[in-house]
Amino acid sequence: MIIKTERLTLRPFKLSDLDSTHAYAGDPTNTEYMLHLPNRSKDGSERFLRWAIEEWKNDEQRVYEFAIILSGEHIGAVSMGLKDDKKTGEIGWIICRDYQGKGFATEAAKAIMDYAFDWLEVEKVVAHCDYRNAASVRIMEKIGMILERDDLMRRYKNSDEDMQELMYSIRKPTYLQWPTSLADS
Repeated sequence: MIIKTERLTLRPFKLSDLDSTHAYAGDPTNTEYMLHLPNRSKDGSERFLRWAIEEWKNDEQRVYEFAIILSGEHIGAVSMGLKDDKKTGEIGWIICRDYQGKGFATEAAKAIMDYAFDWLEVEKVVAHCDYRNAASVRIMEKIGMILERDDLMRRYKNSDEDMQELMYSIRKPTYLQWPTSLADS
């Protein structure tokens, strides 16, 4: 499965993505607001890659992890995880620091959200973020999501402190069926 946008290619991960994955997933500054990151060693990033690759082979696939490729360079990741009912998906993204602020996360998130609505037949997409993560809030708003909850809490790995979490969501767009002629009205 490959998704192409105006500037990006979204494709399943490969083991050859290890160095580029670890470049963003192992960077404490880049992963400041990520629940399960940073990966302290390349082994953690490799375990993630092996899991993501195997998930694509699963007949009951629940998580769709894509590498974000810009002009042949791996710059981040975007994912869609299906909830138990398979009618709700949860979107997430991460972009290497050098490529942040250029609209790549927004472009990738929009593409995977459309994929979830059109091909995975989800009815609702949600996203969560730390309330301090203004960049993720902007992305969620740019792709049409609205704030659904601001009363959630999250705890980061290796922390004993709870932080406020926001949940944004969007429902599958529905289009009005307009009459094709005046006789239909």
